[in-house]
Amino acid sequence: MARPPTPSPLQRLGPLLLAPALVALGALASQAQTPTGPSAPRTTGAMERIDAIVADSQGLQRGLNLARDTAIRLNGGLSVYRPASCMYAGISDNPCLLRREERGFVFRFQGGAPGWEQLQLPPTTETEILVSKDGRTVVEVIFNGPTRP
Repeated sequence: MARPPTPSPLQRLGPLLLAPALVALGALASQAQTPTGPSAPRTTGAMERIDAIVADSQGLQRGLNLARDTAIRLNGGLSVYRPASCMYAGISDNPCLLRREERGFVFRFQGGAPGWEQLQLPPTTETEILVSKDGRTVVEVIFNGPTRP
C-alpha cells in the first residue's frame, strides 16, 4: 500500500506563517472600518437604548398576556367568557393598549360569552387593567364590569 507523500517543511510551516499575517490584516481592516474623531458615528448609549427597547417590548407582550389571563379569571373562565380578539394579537399597534404610563401599561378591552365576536354579538363586559412595565404584575384592576357607554 502506498504511503501519502510527506509534506515539505515549507508546507508544514505555511499555516503557522500565514496566521500572524491574517491577524494583522484583520486588525488593520477593523481600524479602517471604525472611524474616530468628530465625524465618527455616535454609538454611546446605543446598546443601552436597544436593551431598553427589547425590555419594553417583552414587558408589553407579557403584560398583554397577563391582562388577558386576569380578565378571563375575573370573569369566570374560558367556558363562560372570552376577551376581545385584540388580546390575542401581537403588541404592534394593538388597539387594546390604551396607554403607557410611568407605572406600566393600561389595557382596555371588551369581552363576552364564547363566540360573541364571531357571531357579531355585542360585548357584555369591559375590563381595564394596569400591569407593571415588566409585565409580571397586575398593578391595578381599574374597571371590570358591564360595558360602559
